[in-house]
Amino acid sequence: MRAPNVYSAECPTRKILDRVGDKWAVLILILLRNEPLRFNQLRRAIEGISQKMLSQVLKSLERDGLVRRRAIATVPVTVEYSITPLGLTLAAAVDPLRDWAERHLKDVTAAQRRYDAQAPSKAA
Repeated sequence: MRAPNVYSAECPTRKILDRVGDKWAVLILILLRNEPLRFNQLRRAIEGISQKMLSQVLKSLERDGLVRRRAIATVPVTVEYSITPLGLTLAAAVDPLRDWAERHLKDVTAAQRRYDAQAPSKAA
């Protein structure tokens, strides 16, 4: 097997980077790092995520071995999600990106305003 080359279109590493680059996956992992949560707890905690999107992302994270799903025999069935040891390593890697985004929000917003204010010929 050849060494991974993330710049190659066929490199499987890109599928992992897709997960890392997904805002919903990042937010879910960071939340689950603290404690296991039920589906509706996650949905309430992450404003703007639809039920369908949350379900899809959780399934993908479970498939990747980053999240564990546990069905609890209640009526109705309660489903709880927790982060795996592998997921903890990814959460630790992406949390600094969340921190950076929070610290530099004003800078990025100001840069966007400056860019948008440029004449159309300069912006292209």
